[in-house]
Order: sequence, then C-alpha cells, then structure tokens
Amino acid sequence: MATRQLPPLHSPIVTRNVHDEKVPLDDVEVLSSDVTQGTRSRRARKYLTAALCSTLGLALFYLSARSPHIRACGSATGTRIKDLLSSWKGDIDASAVCPQAKVISPERNSVFLNALEAEYQTRDFILKAYESLGGAIRVPTVAYDDLKPPGQDERWEIFGDLHAYLEQRFPLLHQNLRKTHVNKYALVYHWQGSNDYLKPTLLTAHQDVVPVEPLTVKEWQHPPFSGLYDGISLYPSPHFRPTLTCLGEYIWGRGSCDDKPGLVGTLTAVEELLRIGFKPARSIVLAYGIDEERGGISGATAIRDYLLKTYGEDAFSILIDEGGGYQVTDDVIISSPAVAEKGKFDVRFEIEAPGGHSSVPPEHTTIGLIAAMIKQLEDNPHAPHLNRSGIYYTHLQCQAAHDPGLPRRLRGLIARARTSDRALAALEEELAATEPRFGALAGTTQAADIVRGGVKTNALPERAEAIVNHRIDVHSSVGALKRRITVLAELIAARYDLKLDAFGETVVEPEEPRGVLKVSDAFGTALEPAPVTPLGESGPFQLLSGTIIGVLGASNRTGYDKKAFVAPGLSTGNTDTKHYWKLTKHIFRYGHINAGDSYNGAHTVNEALRAEGFIEAIRFFTWVILNADESHLLE
Repeated sequence: MATRQLPPLHSPIVTRNVHDEKVPLDDVEVLSSDVTQGTRSRRARKYLTAALCSTLGLALFYLSARSPHIRACGSATGTRIKDLLSSWKGDIDASAVCPQAKVISPERNSVFLNALEAEYQTRDFILKAYESLGGAIRVPTVAYDDLKPPGQDERWEIFGDLHAYLEQRFPLLHQNLRKTHVNKYALVYHWQGSNDYLKPTLLTAHQDVVPVEPLTVKEWQHPPFSGLYDGISLYPSPHFRPTLTCLGEYIWGRGSCDDKPGLVGTLTAVEELLRIGFKPARSIVLAYGIDEERGGISGATAIRDYLLKTYGEDAFSILIDEGGGYQVTDDVIISSPAVAEKGKFDVRFEIEAPGGHSSVPPEHTTIGLIAAMIKQLEDNPHAPHLNRSGIYYTHLQCQAAHDPGLPRRLRGLIARARTSDRALAALEEELAATEPRFGALAGTTQAADIVRGGVKTNALPERAEAIVNHRIDVHSSVGALKRRITVLAELIAARYDLKLDAFGETVVEPEEPRGVLKVSDAFGTALEPAPVTPLGESGPFQLLSGTIIGVLGASNRTGYDKKAFVAPGLSTGNTDTKHYWKLTKHIFRYGHINAGDSYNGAHTVNEALRAEGFIEAIRFFTWVILNADESHLLE
C-alpha cells in the first residue's frame, strides 16, 4: 500500500468547487479568463485587510515580548501549544508507556563478578572459550525426524561422544554437580545451594542440531562441522592483552547459532564460577534436551517428567532457554526476551477417489482437488490484527518510547493507537505495508509444506494429501482454528460433491459422493499458544530486564556505549519450553545473542557466530547466576 503524502507546507490547499477536490494552489487552473474589475477590487481590499492584520499581530507580539505581565500569559499559551505539537509528533512518556528496570548487578557476589569480568577479557580465556564452542560443534549431534527412541537407534550414539567431550572440557562442573542422564542422552545437572527455601534457577538449552543438506556442502565457506575459529590465535607478546575487537571474526559450523552457544555458554559460566570458589545459596539446575529440532519428543518430554517428579510443579523461580536476543542500532540497543510463544497445528488434508487409466480422466483428479483445497486456504489467509493486550503491541510501544531511530510517522501512529481505534487500524495498514513479519507477529499463519500424490503417469491417483503447518496467534486457539478450517473445507466438499470428515466428524455427506475429503491433526501434536510470562512489576521479569541492561551497559564491545532497553518479544516458532509450562510460570526465551553477530542465520548454509558475541553470552549467564543467587525478586 502506497503511503499517502501530504503536500509541501509552502503549497497551500484550496478547494476547486467544480470537481469538489483539494489540490495544491500551484496546480489550480484558471477556470475563466473573464475576470471582472469588481473581482479585482474585492481582492485588493482583501489583501489590504490581511496586511493590516499582520502588522497589528506583529505589534502585539513585540509588546508581549517586552512586557513581563503579558509574557507570563504568553508563556503559558506557548507551553500549551508546545504540548499540542509534541502530541502531534507522537512523543511518548517513555517511563509511563514502557518503564524500564534499573540496572541489577551483584552486590554480595560482586567480588566474583569482578574477577570473572576481568578473566573474560584475557587472551587465554577467550581462546579457550572459542575452542570449547568449536569442539562441541565438531560433534555432529544431528536430530533426524525419523529417529527411533534412544537405545533403539544407533544414530543417537553420537550424543555419547558429546558427553565425553563435555566431561573433558568442564572437569570442575562434572566433579561438583550431580549429573543425571534422562532417557539415556538428555542431561540434567544439579548444583546444590545452601538455602533450600529458595526456588532453584533453571537454565536450559539443547544439544542437537538440524541436518546439513548434502547438496549444499560445497557452498559452505568452511566445512559444516569444522568448528573453525577464523581469527588470529597468536600474539606478538605474551603480555599483550587484546580487547575483544582484536580477535577476528567467526566460529563456523552447524549449531554455532542454534543452540550450542546456550549449551556451552551455561557450562562455561558454571565452570568458571566453580574455579574461583563461588558457592551458591540458591540451587541451580541445568537441563539439556536432545531433539528440540524435532519437537523435543524424546528429550524435553523426558526432562519435564524427571523435573516434575524430582522437584514438583512450579518448583523453579525462573527458567531461561534459547530464543530472543538483542539488536544494536545506531542509537540504542533493543533487547527482546520472548515472553510468549505461538501455538502450532499441522493439519492433514487427504482426498480419496476412484482410480483408473489416465486416458479417461475425471474432471478433477485427487491431486487437482487437493490443489483446490490449498488454493481455498491461500485465498482466505488469516487477517493479522494488533491487540492492545498483546505482546507484539507492547513491543511496538516500547520501541516507540525508547528508540529515537523509529520513523516519525510510525512513532506517531503507535502513540495515537493507544487511545484511537482509527489510529490502531492505520498502524495495522502501515505495518502490513512495511514490516514483512507483520502477519507472523500479529496473527495465525499457514504454510502448505508437504504435498503427496500419484505413483505413475498413466494411473489416476487414488489418494492425494497435503500437510499445512499453522502457527497459532497467541490470542487464538486450536479449537478456533479447527472451526475455521472446517468451514473452508466444507466449501470445497460442497463444490466438488465430496464427503467431508473433519476432525472425526462427518460434516458433509452427498447422496453420491465423488470422493472423500478427510481433515485431521497430522501428527497428533496440536499445541495451544503458550501462557504469557508475567511482566510489569513481576520479580523475575524485573530481574532479567535489570540483568540484561546491566550486562550490556558493562560491555566493552565497540558500539555498545549507548542506551539499552528491554522490549518484550514473541517467539513465532516453538522451543523445548513448550513442554515446561508446569515447571514455572516465569519462562523467558532469551540467549543474549546479538542479531548482527550471526553470519547467515541458523538452519542454513554458512551458519556461523561472531566469536566475541559468544563471550557476551557467557557474561550474561554469569550475571544471571550471580544476580539470581542474591536477589529478593525471585521466590
């Protein structure tokens, strides 16, 4: 949608009565050349009057400037005008619209933080950390969709190799924490605190990665499981103390972005805290899944059951998993921990009809009919909408309040949308035209990902199917989506004389059906949107926000010397946390990775992470552990 532009201020608008339209004065044509002398006289009198009024106005302005009595009145008026102009520009009271937590840094544990902050800047530690991540990447812990349960499929055995590597790389952790193997390869570590009355902190990640497409291997700049760090590894002097900006670029390989920084980063933080003698008051639990990339079927579900049995429901003070990160702009640093997660529903559309020889085909084959069903869905997409109680709307308000780089027009729309439904609708239109992710962030999405049908070119396909993936808006539900899909499928069934069986119920049954359309949950894995994590004055949210702002503010990375703020985010995909809802209501999906530190993103060719960004993640986990240990914001 093209944005309507206002005419320049120097080009006044007049009304041409002939066509009842507003156009710039410069574009108005003379409608008649017979301009009478009387008209000229009236114009002359009008201009003279305007000139006299202008002169009088200037005189009054001069007197008001010279008189203290009139000036006071003028000041009040000027203030009101200024307030009106400020409102028109979309200025926002940041503290009222999106209040920010104060910096939270350890006090009782400050000696440990100071020691590690210094250690994390040394050459030896930096290179050791890079190699810790690189070594984990070199173990190809791929989670295949068709894996049988652990113990029944030899492809799981690679996870044993990773465990051996972790034991060698983090000896203090394995000597001091209680380790439990869950469902053979999932890992849970328990670090006992001195105060059993405090709910433990739970930090989670996953060990697995997605496969590498064999046809793309040659496109990688470095082998996909190389774990290569491409920066310098030697320095001119052993006394040389580099800043992080000296240390080259990226750590390469599958898992460098998703999610081995979370795995190795948390282990590194704990290892270093043990090395300097830290002993927690609050117990810490680390949990690492093995198949997040296929839905946590074997890993996260087993971890959930183990933690519920061992600790109980709502037993953890806070849970931090992979997910959101932060973005460094010219003006600010925007951190977006995901506090909500969309639902998921894979729907199978299956059509069965009589087969036969292709030389005598019906008007529509099953493949044609399944194509018609897909077209029906795509012709009726879900309409995205902003909801004033929604996380995406909250994120926009925070960005408008704290990010001066936001376009002025967008800032104004966001500000007015707080009280005006008309402005809210205009904001939706603006975002639909300018933000490619608007549909995914503000509504339910659908994607036809799998289509199957036919076995031979001269045989009519007796069966065809499509599987359509839906990501359910946080304000919707599986039930609402089922009802909508049933209505659309009913139209197809009626149009082509098909019997319709939707989610186990017969909806349409013609007297002489030409085939059967079945609609069902493709894998039995329908997932409701996640509960929204408490925000505002909630203690865990304040702790995480204050920690994030503190970590970013204390960073010595180039370009980090600017305001940082937290704008809650939404996860459009699903993480292992979908299995952890009963463990705590304070779930945050946040890995503290700068979006700009990813070379090419995750799950794709040339996955790589800028190495110094990994150090920032280790710093974050260290701050979290130390802050959580002494904070009264957690139970």
